Amino acid sequence: MKKFLVTICLFLATMSYSQDELLNSLDSTQVEENYSSATFKALQLVTLQTTKMPAKKEFYFVVSHRFGTVKDGLDSFFGLDNATTKLGGIYGVTDWLSVSLSRHTLNKMYETGLKYRLTRQGESFPLDIVGYSVADINTFLEKDQYPGLEFKHRMTYVQQLLISRKVSEKLSLELVPSFLHKNLYNPDIERDNQFSFGGGGRYKITKRLSVNLEYMHNFDKPDFYKNPLSVGLDIETGGHVFQLIFTNSQSMSESGYLTNASGDWGKGDFFFGFNLYRVF
Repeated sequence: MKKFLVTICLFLATMSYSQDELLNSLDSTQVEENYSSATFKALQLVTLQTTKMPAKKEFYFVVSHRFGTVKDGLDSFFGLDNATTKLGGIYGVTDWLSVSLSRHTLNKMYETGLKYRLTRQGESFPLDIVGYSVADINTFLEKDQYPGLEFKHRMTYVQQLLISRKVSEKLSLELVPSFLHKNLYNPDIERDNQFSFGGGGRYKITKRLSVNLEYMHNFDKPDFYKNPLSVGLDIETGGHVFQLIFTNSQSMSESGYLTNASGDWGKGDFFFGFNLYRVF
């Protein structure tokens, strides 16, 4: 009888402990928030970055071209004779941080960047917010033209805040405040510090096709340059996104695109190009 009573007591104690553990487990369980997905399918809107981030350990190979101005017609085969190229790579260090490195034939520019997620659009917050920090190295500069040239004079820095919202399954919008600093500049046609503000949007036409538009307004801009205005078409094909682009800026670096747009849409002076992203 004693053995039976002891067995019953142990059984009840075990049941009580198991129930407490289960209740504690249920109390500590956090409900995972549903975040908005596929706000943008590409890492770039047209030339501007989007709030899309590479996944952890994901690698993107980037090939971009901007041809010359189409206004010269057949003399330059509508700009194809004056192409510039960008080759680069982007690696997702974590799900919230990526690093990039690219080389541009225009001004023999090297560009490195950090992209980092600050917030995500979800049930508790209405926006995606991502920071983007860029450093450019202009290797085209020569000491024959600039006798006192030092390495620091080749540097340009850009800091952007990317703020986006997926409004619907078809429409996504983005705002981009930007600050740029050039260590070497021509005061007659540019500024050492420039602030710009603008953004754009993506409208989904079909499951694999969207049209994109972006515009940036430069404050205290010399009249020599224009505000960048670009239109693009995203074509998603399996493992990569192909973007067709029409823009008034031939440069593909952040610093060149933001401050040195020279084309005039009203005069038919714009540039055709494309971005190709392949993910591994």
